[in-house]
Amino acid sequence: QQKTILNNLRQLNSAAQQYYLEHGESTVAYDDLVGTDKYIKTINVVAGEDYSALTFTQAATELTISAPKLGGTTTVVTYNN
Repeated sequence: QQKTILNNLRQLNSAAQQYYLEHGESTVAYDDLVGTDKYIKTINVVAGEDYSALTFTQAATELTISAPKLGGTTTVVTYNN
């Protein structure tokens, strides 16, 4: 589950980077990245994590998400780019 979450964060970071390049902006909302007509079609939630609460900014060096059902406890997973 943790590997899937890290992969999801990696994909979101890549989509955000592409969005910055195409739109000339330095912030982007989750809803602008994920959807049938967006950069990522769907995100596979595996441990109760809520990616829609993430904030994407070009200056950010990491993405962090809480996974309430990872290993039976709430675990924080961080992706460093």
